[in-house]
This record gives sequence, structure tokens and C-alpha cells, in this order.
Amino acid sequence: MADITLLDGSIGQELVRRSGDRSTPLWSTRVMIDHPDLVGDVHADYFRRGATIATTNTYAVHRSRLERVGLEDQLIDLIETALSQAERARTAGGRIAGALGPLLASYRPDLNPDVSEAAEKFAEIVRMMTERVDLFLIETVSSVQEAEGALRGTMQAGKPVWLALSVMDDDGTRLRSGEPLSDVAPLVDRFAPEAVLINCTRPEVVPDALRIIAQMGRPFGAYANGFTRISQEFLRDAPTVDALEQRRDLGPEAYADHAMTWVAQGATIVGGCCEVGPDHIETLANRLRAAGHRIV
Repeated sequence: MADITLLDGSIGQELVRRSGDRSTPLWSTRVMIDHPDLVGDVHADYFRRGATIATTNTYAVHRSRLERVGLEDQLIDLIETALSQAERARTAGGRIAGALGPLLASYRPDLNPDVSEAAEKFAEIVRMMTERVDLFLIETVSSVQEAEGALRGTMQAGKPVWLALSVMDDDGTRLRSGEPLSDVAPLVDRFAPEAVLINCTRPEVVPDALRIIAQMGRPFGAYANGFTRISQEFLRDAPTVDALEQRRDLGPEAYADHAMTWVAQGATIVGGCCEVGPDHIETLANRLRAAGHRIV
């Protein structure tokens, strides 16, 4: 039996759902501006359900994203709100992961700035957060270039860094850029993130991806999404999350079935991404304990 780190589930989608507000291109950042305490409530719910890590609501809090809507002057305040709400919810033994999402848009490696520019932008956010998080979680990395920029930007973090890669919905061996997932291995050797994960893709393709990252010499794991597919509408500029459809065949038990398969492959970090909520995490926690694993 193994020690398993249980991540939380969806933060952004869960905030949008609970707020009841109309979706905007600012996604969960807009919710945090309008309903800041809702962020802490979501974190607290995941801790109650068995998660041991709260992922900050900073996935989309980047200067480059805020500039497009004239809110770049709120960057520091938004980071402060996200950190404070995670701290408010943290339970004994719980950890806070500082989320670092794509600089401009998810699943759009074509929009990435060059590596040096990306590193500077990530480093700015890291400096704002490093004293108040336990680790950094680089999320939804869709290309080798995106991975290098983010990893460079976290080199001076002084905290563990986890790298989460997003693979194609129908091919777990390839990043969303189309590049082989294995092409990330030299960056893992060079920058030595503490863990390598797969995130924000269909759970059915995760096993193929895990077989590849398991060879990278780091603890590994996964947290999948619950979308039917990534629609073309969502890949356009300034999309809203209502361009994506939730699966109806991926309830808590079905999702836990997938995650337990990943654990059987050797994954020691599991959780959920978009459309995977507190009920899913609670069911997964119960399944892990019933199988004799210890959640840490």
C-alpha cells in the first residue's frame, strides 16, 4: 500500500458554478473579484472531503491576461485574495499549492511568448507567492516551449515545483501541441521538478501518458477533467467556460475507477481538474482508504 497525496478538484469551474453568475473571459478571476469569500469556501469544502492540498485560485491571474481587460493594476490584490482565502481554509496538515496556469490561454501553445519572456512573467508571480505557499503547481502545460518557460520562471522559487502536462484528448502520448510527451524528459532532467503530472485531459488517455512520465525519474500522478471535449469555440480568443460541456458519464464512482487505475500504475499524486468536484474527491478519498492507502 502507498502514501497518496490527494489534490483538490476543480477550483475555477466550481467557483463559476457556485457563483451563479454569467461566465466571462476572466473565468474564476471575475468570481474572486465579486465573491472573494466563495474561494475560501471551496477550498474548505475540498479539505473536508479528504484533499490534503488547496490549489490557489491563481491559474488565470497573470499580468498578460489582466492587461487585456484593463485590470493589470489589480494583480497584487488578486494574488493577495487568492492566498488569504487558501490560508483561511487550510486545515492542520494541509498544504497550499500556488497555481501557475498558461500565460495567455489554455490549450493554446501557439500563443506562448518565447522562453525568456515567459520565464520573466512566471518569475514575477512566483516572487509574489513564494513566502506563502508550500509548493508551486505549473498547470496545463501544452508544449515543450511552454514547459521550459514555466520551469525557468520557477528556478528561484525556493519551494518544490510540480509540473502538470496536458495531453491530447484522444492520444495520451502527445502534448496538446502535437509534440511527443516524451520530449519533456530532457527538461525534467535539467530543471528537476519534484513531481511530474498529467492534468486537464480526458481520464481515458491518462494511463498511456503515465507510462511515459513514469520513466522520468520523479514521483508522478494525474488529475483529469470532466469535459466531453475541448471545443473549437473554446480555442478562440477570449473564450468563456460555457463553450465547454460537462460529461454526464463521469460521476464520482466512475472518476474514482479511473483514478484507482492510475494508482495501480504507481501514481502517488491524484486529484481532479475541471468539472471534477468535491463529491468526486470525497469518493476517491474513501476508495483510497478502503484499498489500504494512506492519504498524506
